[in-house]
Amino acid sequence: MNFREARKEDIENMHKVRVAVKENPLPDPDLISANDYEDFMFHRGKGWVCEAENNIVGFAIIDLLENNVWALFIQPGYEGKGIGKRLHDEMLDWYFTRTDQTIWLGTAPKTRAEKFYDKAGWKKIGIRANGEIKFEMTKRNWSMMKG
Repeated sequence: MNFREARKEDIENMHKVRVAVKENPLPDPDLISANDYEDFMFHRGKGWVCEAENNIVGFAIIDLLENNVWALFIQPGYEGKGIGKRLHDEMLDWYFTRTDQTIWLGTAPKTRAEKFYDKAGWKKIGIRANGEIKFEMTKRNWSMMKG
C-alpha cells in the first residue's frame, strides 16, 4: 500500500470511495462536487490517499479553516487493514504542526467509525443538530496518544 498527499487528479477516485461506503453514506452523490474536494484539499486544508492495486482505497481531508475532519473514508473491503489509522495519524500530525486549535468531527452513532474515534482517543462532547456524535481532539491529547 502506498500513502501520499492527494492530488487534483485523485478527486474522481476519491469520490468513488466516498459514495461506495456503507456507513455515513451520502444521501445524494451530487451533494459533493469536485470543486468541494479541491477547495478543502488546496485552499482550506489538505488531503491524503492510500493506494492499493493501483486504486485509491482510502482518503482523508482536513479543514484548517473550520478545524474539522472533513473526510476519512475507506473503500468497502479494505476496512480493518490499518488504512484508516494511518491516514488519521498522518492527518492529525500535519494539522497539529499548523495550529494548536482543538479539532472536531461528527459521525453517526453506533457505527464502526464511532468505535474507531473512541479508540483513537477522541472525546465525545455531544450530539450535533443532524444527530451525529461530535468528537474533539486537543493538541495535548494528541501528543499524549502519540506517546
